[in-house]
Amino acid sequence: MEIKTKQFGIVRCEEKKIISMPGGMPGFSGTRRFIVLTREESRPFFWYQSVDDPDLAFVIINPYLFKPDYSVDLQPCIREMLWENDKIEKLKVYVIVNAASDNPEEITANLMGPLVINMQKGEAVQMVVPNCSYSHKYPIFRRDHI
Repeated sequence: MEIKTKQFGIVRCEEKKIISMPGGMPGFSGTRRFIVLTREESRPFFWYQSVDDPDLAFVIINPYLFKPDYSVDLQPCIREMLWENDKIEKLKVYVIVNAASDNPEEITANLMGPLVINMQKGEAVQMVVPNCSYSHKYPIFRRDHI
């Protein structure tokens, strides 16, 4: 399958790699299908590209790479998405990156709204972590925690 993207032009993807977001991406109604694009030149970052909207893509990263003690309770998400019988190791947690600046110290990640992808089912949800001490603008390249 070919997917049109603003950032990378046309990319090829197997249909089984498409991730469905039954509840959609908060704030982006009508966007329910995504793919994770890996680009060598941008590792450890990935692109969470909408299949339905070529202009919509989020930069995502594994939060444990810069915050090893990151911890969220996935149980509410697992119940909501009816993933109780799925293997927990098939759940991947990412956070959305805000790279609005070229200054690495100003690049932040949303630790309050992790993206949880069930690789076994090809489904995802963006959680909202209530009552947490995490920030939605956590600086990922701050010198004091690298």
